[in-house]
Amino acid sequence: MTAEEVTNVGARELHGAIRENVDRKARIITDQFGSYRGIGEFFASHEVVKHSEGEWARGDAHTNTAEGYFANLKRGPKGSYHHVSQRHLHRYLSEFDFRWNARDASDSARTVAALREAEGKRLKYPD
Repeated sequence: MTAEEVTNVGARELHGAIRENVDRKARIITDQFGSYRGIGEFFASHEVVKHSEGEWARGDAHTNTAEGYFANLKRGPKGSYHHVSQRHLHRYLSEFDFRWNARDASDSARTVAALREAEGKRLKYPD
């Protein structure tokens, strides 16, 4: 998963971000959030999980994976950082992308992967 900051969650911006980052042959699965309405016309299909009707999954159609990612992301500022600045939001998102994508790896494999990704990179405060 690779998260991307969106400044507005209206249909125009969400549709644009999804269309830019998701293959047109994909099956889109969302909840009932109104801004997703109409997104299916650009993709193979669009299925809506209706939480308001007590539906959390219909066969393999669910939003649990996305909701799990965002639950972890939202806990970061409360537990580890206490504040997330707009200026560095992309860095926080990258960290949580790494955590999510490596969630099934062992601690040692995750450490090696983090060190591999950091090699040759240096974050200077002015940057």
